[in-house]
Amino acid sequence: MKVKSILFILVSCITFTSCHGDLDIIQKSEVSANSMWQTEEDATSAMYGLYNQFRKAFSTGYIYWGEYRTGLWGDGLTGTTSNTQVYQNQIPIDHSYANWADLYTTINAANLIIRYTPSISFNNEENKNKVMANAYFVRAFCYYWIARIWGDAPIVLEGFESDQQDDLYPTRQPIEDVFKQVEDDLTQASILMPTSITDKSLASKGAINMLTADYNLWMYKVQNAGAEALNKAETAISSILNSTQYSLESDYANIFKNEMGNEIIFAWPYIQDEYTGGYPSDYLVPNQYVSAEAIENPVKIGSHQQWCFYTEEYKALLSENPDDQRTIVNFETYFDAPKNATFQWINKYSGTWSNGTRIFDSDIVVYRYADAILFDAEIKMEKNNINEAINSLNRIAERAYGETNFYPTTLDKTELNKAILRERQKEFAAEGKLWWDYIRLGVVFQEAPYLIGRENEQNILLWPISQTSINKNPNLIQTPGYDK
Repeated sequence: MKVKSILFILVSCITFTSCHGDLDIIQKSEVSANSMWQTEEDATSAMYGLYNQFRKAFSTGYIYWGEYRTGLWGDGLTGTTSNTQVYQNQIPIDHSYANWADLYTTINAANLIIRYTPSISFNNEENKNKVMANAYFVRAFCYYWIARIWGDAPIVLEGFESDQQDDLYPTRQPIEDVFKQVEDDLTQASILMPTSITDKSLASKGAINMLTADYNLWMYKVQNAGAEALNKAETAISSILNSTQYSLESDYANIFKNEMGNEIIFAWPYIQDEYTGGYPSDYLVPNQYVSAEAIENPVKIGSHQQWCFYTEEYKALLSENPDDQRTIVNFETYFDAPKNATFQWINKYSGTWSNGTRIFDSDIVVYRYADAILFDAEIKMEKNNINEAINSLNRIAERAYGETNFYPTTLDKTELNKAILRERQKEFAAEGKLWWDYIRLGVVFQEAPYLIGRENEQNILLWPISQTSINKNPNLIQTPGYDK
């Protein structure tokens, strides 16, 4: 972790600032291209700078885009109108997370690496390939999320450094083209990535395979891409499951304590004095509400108001089985007698308590081995290998409940789909995945309470484009359904 911290600090001098108005993606580097893109060290530093921006782009949006629309969330000890709008799927065009600026800023940083790195001489070609593969991976990740959040979107592949360049006002391209760009970038990342790379805070063969499986399973189930996509997902997941590099933690809590442990495939690092915070800072309890003797004994104290928490219905689901070791990690409850108040908090990503201060330095996990196992169950279900799918599902259930063969082989496909959903709800609470699960598993209009009966509302599963972006770029049009 200390090595990573040093590297991130070293590259702080090459970060980019967004300055262009139309799409909020055009950036002017603090040093000119002629002086920056000269050496292997320049390209490597740019790669770490890219990951700084990548982490920032998803530090809070990850949960808003990936989970808060499920109806599983509501106010914490207090709330905000903007959060409620997302919980209830009534998202206005001026919502802060309707703005895609940070994602396109990240893409631009990747584009510059892809543009300049090939002409730089490296002492080791493997290192050049690593830099290039990471740029393609990050760009693929961003476009994958953009396509699912906004649908049609600009595809920007040239690195912008000046507001005098051509094509400063890009138009939205069809969602099919955006997804095709994801596939193209994943292919390049996979070809270029050296097998020796194992750093879990960067792209690796494992991280690329997870994104490839995620993407292809989505394409098969949501975009009707056909059997080839499902087969690609299966191949990618098999590579993970056949690897000796990853394994399940026996203790679920250790996933979030043993940072970059055996279960982790890819995570964004959060490091004290370098980059802290993120969306989990909204889940703990302000100290002014808690009696002195209960502070950190056991109530976890945060840095500000508790803005978000699970609904009563979700808490009931998470705690329905007393043997489930995930429950106390997903949330904990304490009655503070001197205050005559009950407090609840989430133990995932709770950071470090040091000298009376909460430091949110927990790494945010993007992909872990449990993802691979549950994707495997889903793929096998789609291939009608029901018994094998149940076997995969039972690997997760056994860790959770301490019981082998928790799910019987008598489940039919409909029952299995529901079981996979329920296990994902319990396994990945507060991890930014469940909105996509609802859509992919075909249950979003049944499970999300504020979407029941709204199937015919145009593009209701997408977000609007920020009005700010539209005002600055005359070539952008609002997502149909949000243009009223």
